[in-house]
Amino acid sequence: MKPLEVDKVVKRFGGLETLGGVCLSLEEGERRVMLGPNGAGKTTFFHTVSGVHTVTSGSIKLFGREVTGMAVHRRVKLGLGRTFQITNLFPELTVFEGLYLGVQAHERERAIFFWPAMRCKKLTRRLDQIIEQWGLGDIRETQIKHLSYGQQRQLEVILAMSANPKLLLLDEPTAGLSPAETSSMTKFLCGLGRDITIMMIEHDMDVAFQLADRITVLNFGKILTEGPPKEVQNDPRVMEIYLGELDALETGSAHD
Repeated sequence: MKPLEVDKVVKRFGGLETLGGVCLSLEEGERRVMLGPNGAGKTTFFHTVSGVHTVTSGSIKLFGREVTGMAVHRRVKLGLGRTFQITNLFPELTVFEGLYLGVQAHERERAIFFWPAMRCKKLTRRLDQIIEQWGLGDIRETQIKHLSYGQQRQLEVILAMSANPKLLLLDEPTAGLSPAETSSMTKFLCGLGRDITIMMIEHDMDVAFQLADRITVLNFGKILTEGPPKEVQNDPRVMEIYLGELDALETGSAHD
């Protein structure tokens, strides 16, 4: 059963078509990187898969189940996790408190009112496991706003992982990071188990080719090419995109 199957997905905003019949599927445990210039439709694609945007037409399946019209929270329950291009954390909370909110949101105990959260031993045990697993003990009581940007990006991925997703969508996880932070994030992502399928948007070509099993290149809302990293790297159309020579591609791009 494929974690993700997208069939002829179109998304229009008024008269503007941002996705033009995208077809794509992922294999279990795969690492897929989506490349493309700014405005190619990459984040819009993630929004349609995660349910933030409804599709204009087409079909989306998660783990064999039709989810095209399904709400975001129901897709999460099926095993979908997601991070966003802009870090989305509570800066005044400590790392422990931020993780607690993330874990609690996916547990039955979230609906228990008038009960101090820290009295729930099940949640605190789960949180202790996460902190130990990801080596967060030294920053456990640190306010999130005092973490480096790279640490905040990693924490966002860990929060997404706290729901035990089977499919994880990462929207530019290395955006805004220094070279050292990018290297740390890349090692962090490489260490995630193959029980999780990962699809990520990435602009850093070195990171993309290091992490990807396959690469999909999106241009003007359509898939330009798709394949193993070396094959995509040697495609002259991809070179044109990243050199900024887009005029020739407006009429020449096609699905592979």
